[in-house]
Amino acid sequence: MYVDPVDSDIAPSGTLLGLLQRGRGDGTLHALAAPRAEALAALTHCVLHDPRRDWQIEHRSLYYARLHTELDAGLDAIEAHLFHPDDRLPGEGVEERTGLALSVLGHLASYGDDGALALLRRYAVSGTNWQWALDELAVRDDDAGLRPLGPAVLARFPETPEGEAELAAAARDAFEPRPWRLWEEDPAHPGQAERLRRVREAGSFDRWQRQLRTTGPRPGWSVHEVLAWAQEEPGPRREAAAARCLAAVAGPEDRAELLAAARSGPDAARAVAIRHLAERDDRDALDLVQEAADEAAVLTPSAPEPAVLGSVLDALSRMRGAAALDRARQWAAGRDDALGLVAARMLACRGGVQDADTVLAALRRSVRTLGPDADALAPLVDGAGRLTIRCAAPVLRHIYRETASSQLRGRAAQALAATDDTFAAGFAVECLWDCEETTREIAARHAETGDNRVVERLRRLAADPAEEDEVQTAVRSRFGPDAPAV
Repeated sequence: MYVDPVDSDIAPSGTLLGLLQRGRGDGTLHALAAPRAEALAALTHCVLHDPRRDWQIEHRSLYYARLHTELDAGLDAIEAHLFHPDDRLPGEGVEERTGLALSVLGHLASYGDDGALALLRRYAVSGTNWQWALDELAVRDDDAGLRPLGPAVLARFPETPEGEAELAAAARDAFEPRPWRLWEEDPAHPGQAERLRRVREAGSFDRWQRQLRTTGPRPGWSVHEVLAWAQEEPGPRREAAAARCLAAVAGPEDRAELLAAARSGPDAARAVAIRHLAERDDRDALDLVQEAADEAAVLTPSAPEPAVLGSVLDALSRMRGAAALDRARQWAAGRDDALGLVAARMLACRGGVQDADTVLAALRRSVRTLGPDADALAPLVDGAGRLTIRCAAPVLRHIYRETASSQLRGRAAQALAATDDTFAAGFAVECLWDCEETTREIAARHAETGDNRVVERLRRLAADPAEEDEVQTAVRSRFGPDAPAV
């Protein structure tokens, strides 16, 4: 019925490894019940081979650190991974290779693991991904532990113009500035303090000079100049910046020029013009969107998708007027292409109960054709919950079980809470152990407390200093004076 996951790096959802890779609560519960050697092997594989689709938005480190503590896993495997010769290999991917392991060490240090703290200090001195380790230490270590690291870190940067520039960039880009301030104020190393003050002042001066020499938009630019600037460096970031500039410089008298660019301009300029018109609900914006989609529809299946189409569909999703919703209903019902899918996503986000069948059909079709990990599923899943589409529960449960994205699983849990009467006694229980704090918060509000595991888990979450405030607030609401008996 549904497309199976095709990512060969993610194990099937029914295995212990697959559960832990997904960050599911059942992963922790199964690991604690499994033979210890099997559980340790699966946990170690996850920590050393980051399974996340997007490490910048998905969480796993606290989830793995908690299980690491429960299993008393030891640090030998993480140490061997961090200080393996591969850590010295040039090229990209350093953060992906060691970032998760360093974050797990950070949480272990916050739980009082002195060995994890020592490993972070050692890696900050000699490891390639030292900045990540330093950021972990910045929020876990005390001043006495951070100050001795200064000379070793600064020794990475030769006292040459290039080295000073790299040092300034490292200090400026640090996620946590606390260690750098400590080193700059350290009376035991006056030369170090002077060097850091010097590069900080030089960095501020260089930033001021860059602002004076900017080649970007200036006051007095016309619509034509903004569109030409967008075309110089095509891409979503430049298009978004150019659209903001148009909002400041374009007036009613520029509409003809914008329409011309939207119909026949170069790709980047065309995308920016359509986005600008769509954000203002221009009467011709919907026709322009349809024209771009129709152009893509006549291409052969093997032809690459036009670069402008994605930007145009993104512009459509920003439209808020009643006319846009009416047209979206037509497209969602009559088109089986990218425009039809985006239209269904609009209805999921802003439509009414009359759109429930359309949203459900799009959700089922997307899972069947794109699989349970498709980015397009997120708004459709949200829409199923927002519109309380109860017959969507089976497909939502499938997404919950199979997706490798912990973010999407959390959305599915939220939708199930609104559509599935079995959620409180079913998935909500395992969600108390989920890797995403938003999913744990949902579970804390909905999980039935008839299961002794639920009561014990709620109490542990309430007492855990590493737990997020929102989760603990949800837990306290279950134990408050007005809460039902637990």
